[in-house]
Amino acid sequence: MALASSPASVLGAAGSRLARLKAQARKPGEASFFFYDAHFKNDAVKILPGEYFVDDEDILVMTTLGSCIAACLWDREEQVGGMNHFMLPEGGGAAALAASGRYGSYAMELLINEMIKRGATRSTMEAKVFGGGAVISGMNTINVGERNTTFVLDYLRTERIAVVSKDVMDIYPRKVCFLPASGK
Repeated sequence: MALASSPASVLGAAGSRLARLKAQARKPGEASFFFYDAHFKNDAVKILPGEYFVDDEDILVMTTLGSCIAACLWDREEQVGGMNHFMLPEGGGAAALAASGRYGSYAMELLINEMIKRGATRSTMEAKVFGGGAVISGMNTINVGERNTTFVLDYLRTERIAVVSKDVMDIYPRKVCFLPASGK
């Protein structure tokens, strides 16, 4: 008796993971742009402004930042981690707009709550923070990058989540690559 090969077995383990991730339903604000990164030779997900992603496998979680912030959280006991990407510290105006991952206060809640759902605890979480750059010269009056940086560091201090690494402020954009199972 011959068995038909499934598309997953033909693609191999890496291809089946991408297919599985692409097929899963996504929560509001959860990243959904999955691809294979040839440079790092790894499956990857791109985080856009206002999005987050949490996993317990070492899929490459990537984003590019200017004045925005990416917080990478990792739970050292549960081996689960995630990243968000937010544009401003807090939203004003309508409640629907304020409840958007584009604002740090909501983005941090989304990320922390999703990690807790996966078994993480605040006491075993650690953070790496990136971004907050002043990448456009002459835009010093509103200091978005500085405000974002101050917000996220204060937020993490209030939540008692240790910041183990940070690369913030200055004038440079940043490309961030994070592996959520290992915290690298």
